Amino acid sequence: MRIDFDPAEMSRNEFYKLLTATVVPRPIAWVSTVSAGGVQNLAPHSFFTIASVAPPVVQFSSVGRKDTLRNVEATGQFVVNLAPEGLFGQINDTGTDFPHGVSEFEAAGIDTEPSLRVKPPRVAASPVALECEVHSTLGIGDSTVVFGRVVHAVVAQDVLVDGHPEISRLKPLSRLGKDEWGTVGEVREISRIRHADWRGPAGDR
Repeated sequence: MRIDFDPAEMSRNEFYKLLTATVVPRPIAWVSTVSAGGVQNLAPHSFFTIASVAPPVVQFSSVGRKDTLRNVEATGQFVVNLAPEGLFGQINDTGTDFPHGVSEFEAAGIDTEPSLRVKPPRVAASPVALECEVHSTLGIGDSTVVFGRVVHAVVAQDVLVDGHPEISRLKPLSRLGKDEWGTVGEVREISRIRHADWRGPAGDR
């Protein structure tokens, strides 16, 4: 038996909780920006994915008008830092609703390092950083989708195996429902099947 949920008959927050508990796990874009006045900002955004490969474009959604969105609109630049397990507490700290003008880097005691192609700094302890220039933004309801063209990427050498990022070394966090967070856990591998090699549905093999 299934239970029906009609968003037209539910409050915004009720359906939001349903969506975020079922669209899981969600990767976290730990986004660093700088305001027009020079204040450095850092915040986690779990509505995040790749939008395009050529050109390389990533996207994240700002639910409401937060400092990240204001800074992106003002400067046209941001950095997506990977959110690893080892920085769990600090990542959560940067989700605090600090007053406008407060730097999460300073409040949470997070070290920075200069970016190569954009003004916002990277998180020094994050193993991956994608430096981005804004491609475009799209307003949808109470949210804004930010598309950023990746102009430079940097990856820590100790998470690379044969020149490729290794998931067991990256150890990225993800967001689940409620106050839940996810870790990678078991990793399974399976190759895509070419049509020439097709032997019928998996359940029949």
